[in-house]
Amino acid sequence: MGIRMATAPKGLIFLIGAVAACAVGLAVAQTAPTTSPTPDGPAAPIATHPLSTQCSVPANEIAAPAPLPTLITRLENHQPLRILAIGSSSTWGVGATSNRKNYPSQLEAMLERILKDVPIEMINRGVSGETAGTTADRLRMEAALIKPDIVLWQVGTNDAVQRIAVEQFERTVSRTVAILKRKKIDIVLVGLQYTPKYARDEHYFAIREALKRVAAEQNVLYVRRYQAMEYISKTKATMQMMADDDFHLNDVGYQCMAEHIAQAVTANIFVRRRKPAS
Repeated sequence: MGIRMATAPKGLIFLIGAVAACAVGLAVAQTAPTTSPTPDGPAAPIATHPLSTQCSVPANEIAAPAPLPTLITRLENHQPLRILAIGSSSTWGVGATSNRKNYPSQLEAMLERILKDVPIEMINRGVSGETAGTTADRLRMEAALIKPDIVLWQVGTNDAVQRIAVEQFERTVSRTVAILKRKKIDIVLVGLQYTPKYARDEHYFAIREALKRVAAEQNVLYVRRYQAMEYISKTKATMQMMADDDFHLNDVGYQCMAEHIAQAVTANIFVRRRKPAS
């Protein structure tokens, strides 16, 4: 892992647009080669990374769209991307068979295949058991030290399980997102874990709704992790995404999580209603 210096092609932005268009709603079993014309003339081969069959979910179940202005600016200027993944056990990778199987590691590999010549550095700062308040304190410090272009904040599950007050959770996440936006950092909020254990839990639902409100009010990308995983659970009943504790993910679950975030990010690179970060 780490930055790989390379010169981005002139047709990069056009190619990424094609990738985003291919990603939305597409489900195939493996990475498929394709071609796309460049401003310089002939078609150039690129590799897309659509959803695998086992992780296939309708696009509207994966994410609520929002612009990613810092990401777009860096791509347009052929600059490398530094991504900070922060959160709790789902970020660190509890339940995965190795560090290379957690979602940030799998996501880094997917984005490198999609963006090809763009150097990507993925930094994993997951800590098991943290609630939003504790992570928010770390996030402000990490953002100052690391200076990421994008923050992937997986948040909400522990707050729901530990019965943190909804108002406190919502205020914490909203204030932290606002601070990051003022620093011109793109934020992707990654929602709660799906598990049948909490399918009828009112507090779990309330925390999910609070996170959804924050994303809408702050106009940041929100990955509907709960909905996507619930869809897979109900339509692919024989597929096992959970670890032995029936709460954390296994390698397949983390693969799907990474694929859904990869699709959400690439599909929103070229959201037409781009707005400057406020």
